[in-house]
Amino acid sequence: MVDYSTLPHNHILCVDMKSFYASCSAVMHGLDPLTCYLAVAGNKERNGSVVLAASPRLKKEFGIKTGSRLFEIPDDPRIQVVEPKMATYLRISTEITRVFNRYVPKEAIHTYSVDESFIKVDGALHLWGEAFTIAEKIKNDIEREFQLPCAVGIGPNMLLSKLCLDLEAKKHGIAEWKYEDVQNKLWKVSPLREMWGIGRRVEKTLNGMGIFTVGQLARYDLEALEKKFGIMGNQLYHHAWGVDLSDLGAPLVEGQISFGKSQILLRDYKEEEEIKHVILEMCEEVARRARSRRKAGRTISLSIGYSQDELGGGFHRSRTIKQPTNVTMDLYRVCLELFHEHYTGKTVRQIAISIGNIVDDHEFQLDLFDMGAVKRRELGYVVDSIRRRFGSGSLLRAVSYTAAGTAKHRATLVGGHKR
Repeated sequence: MVDYSTLPHNHILCVDMKSFYASCSAVMHGLDPLTCYLAVAGNKERNGSVVLAASPRLKKEFGIKTGSRLFEIPDDPRIQVVEPKMATYLRISTEITRVFNRYVPKEAIHTYSVDESFIKVDGALHLWGEAFTIAEKIKNDIEREFQLPCAVGIGPNMLLSKLCLDLEAKKHGIAEWKYEDVQNKLWKVSPLREMWGIGRRVEKTLNGMGIFTVGQLARYDLEALEKKFGIMGNQLYHHAWGVDLSDLGAPLVEGQISFGKSQILLRDYKEEEEIKHVILEMCEEVARRARSRRKAGRTISLSIGYSQDELGGGFHRSRTIKQPTNVTMDLYRVCLELFHEHYTGKTVRQIAISIGNIVDDHEFQLDLFDMGAVKRRELGYVVDSIRRRFGSGSLLRAVSYTAAGTAKHRATLVGGHKR
């Protein structure tokens, strides 16, 4: 049993904008986000374009959701397909954050994603009333000023507010969970993947251990879970009890930080040299993301997805190196090794690259046999500073100007999509 009296009893709201991209586009077209049939697709001209968002009614009645393809949308006159306006979505997201700032100071707001935020309202209770009342005020403000629907989960910590949002508030608008609700509301959840933080792979492993509900996970032997999953086993166990000691803004699952990039290519890539060009561009972006947080990593992963014409398939491989790095060409060298070892010559349509096993960048050791390592590391930061000042397309590698390159085109996009 967990002694909840020793745990934080905060008042944290988790606010989620319902089908944010689709709802924004609906309002922009003079439609009701909750009653219209609208899909946001990356490119209306490409039949295989990915659906970025679908209105709630389109999801419910036609089964179209994020990740569906354009060709899956039925030919129905009620359905509208629009292209994304990423700059507008980001601007609206910023304005919604200003609504939160009316009730709490900026340091009490954590933007989790473009459409989801955590708000700690403990210091505002004496001004605005109970947490549920503040949630109602925020929800009403957003709906009145932006005509956008949202849901709010309330909990004593970030984890329970997020679980409350996903498992109850999204159905009812606003809901609140306390520690005493864990056994009645959280433990009955099944399948396990419905609980935030448990994916299909972990779920399959847990099922193989005879664990099918969150309650069974909470009552499982902690040492056995730690032996099977390491630190993740400890987190799974305590999350099943609703325990979360992280501060606002900290990752809900510690030790899982990595930096990566995944790209569905605009066309099939058949030439090996062209595939390498894209891999180099993506290594550049992954390295930049690591440097932006002053981090470096030792485990480099490469995933290659083959075209549907090849009946799908592909491979995912990782390699751990001795010295942590955030240098583009170090990542590229390892990715090329993995590519040459496992690539079978098929047509490629998707590439993903990530760097894990993360450490702080100051943990850098000089190598007497590689005196240029420090200069290469510093060069990455110089290039980043130029791009921050003059734009991401101001300094590109030569491969980006070839027919295979994608970085030049993507530099004109916001969040990978049209502005």
